[in-house]
Amino acid sequence: MTRRLTVLLAALEAVLGVAIGVAIPLVPLTVVWAAQFGFAPDWLIFWRGAADIWLLGHGVDVTFTLPPDLAATLDVTGAEAPVVVSIALLGFALLTLLLGVRAGGRIADSGHRALGGLSAIAAFALLSTGLTLTVLHPMARPSIWQAALLPALAFGIGLGLGMLRAVRDAELAQRGRLRRWWASVPIDSRATVVAALRAGSTAVAVVFAVSALAVGARLVFGYAEIIRLYEALHTEVIGGIAVTALQLALLPDLVVWAAAWFTGPGFAIGTGSQVSPLGTALGPLPALPLFGAIPTADVPLGFAGLLVPVVAGFLAGVAVRPALSRALDGMRPATVLLVGLAGGAFGAVLLALLAWSAAGSAGPGRLVDVGPSPVAVGFAALLELAPAIALGVASGGALRRRR
Repeated sequence: MTRRLTVLLAALEAVLGVAIGVAIPLVPLTVVWAAQFGFAPDWLIFWRGAADIWLLGHGVDVTFTLPPDLAATLDVTGAEAPVVVSIALLGFALLTLLLGVRAGGRIADSGHRALGGLSAIAAFALLSTGLTLTVLHPMARPSIWQAALLPALAFGIGLGLGMLRAVRDAELAQRGRLRRWWASVPIDSRATVVAALRAGSTAVAVVFAVSALAVGARLVFGYAEIIRLYEALHTEVIGGIAVTALQLALLPDLVVWAAAWFTGPGFAIGTGSQVSPLGTALGPLPALPLFGAIPTADVPLGFAGLLVPVVAGFLAGVAVRPALSRALDGMRPATVLLVGLAGGAFGAVLLALLAWSAAGSAGPGRLVDVGPSPVAVGFAALLELAPAIALGVASGGALRRRR
């Protein structure tokens, strides 16, 4: 494939990524505009709403300024002042990342990976910026520089993952400078680094798997409360579909909050509130049916949830020990400690970044503080994962001999 075709393919993938993401909120909002409002309001209002939702889904800050008369009717402290909404609806970012993975595989097959990848990211950034410029309004103003950077960053990460998956190891060994440099590193260092990265990422994956199962269980057992909140909203069928689509975009945030809960620090839904294994103190919750799955009282034996990251770290350490032992032709205590510390640090950084992406401001008043604390989650994860991974690496050989 020629370079020109590669650039065109990359631009098309970027257009599809933006179009699919924006269409998800735009289609139900357009149906609401037609079915409930009879085409009466200006459709551009719904276009701006869909674009703002898509930008919020990638962590772009949107500053809302309510009219004075509407702010007075809300009876919320600080409603008359500009409110910055910064919490991300991570479902959109996840979709963009997956579309980037798909695009990365297609671009990798073109033979011009660097050119195609850079062209796709640049096109995505330009489209996101242009989209933002069309929706600027005194009542809702997204951050232009964040709109140019954050959606393209999510798409770029997906592109990189897609390209790595599509490229064969043999081809990398022949042409990849990074692979040749990596082969020149001493085998002890290589094995230790790989084991630490695998242990940290595996532990985080296990924590998130358990968190997803826990959120699913809470949705099932809290079904009655969720239905009650739906009925309290008094939405029509189309409005209920729009609310459900919004909650699906927020569902990955709940999984991150659950991971923060298992880690220990938990999360907040409003200033002064706290949901953690050691105690729950909640004030009034936003009238969003999905929040019916959040426990409003202390969970019996909730402190047992702290064992999840510990067990996850231990299992990750056991899993990486065989390959590490073969590469090093034995195991030394210093290596065990190093893998535990490095793996725990890597897992803690991952959890802290995910906690940061799922936290921020969701509105005026006490809603300026929603989600987990990245620093607290990262520090707690380090204390839990590092010794657990080291213990798993140290005891993995004994477990294999017993089997």
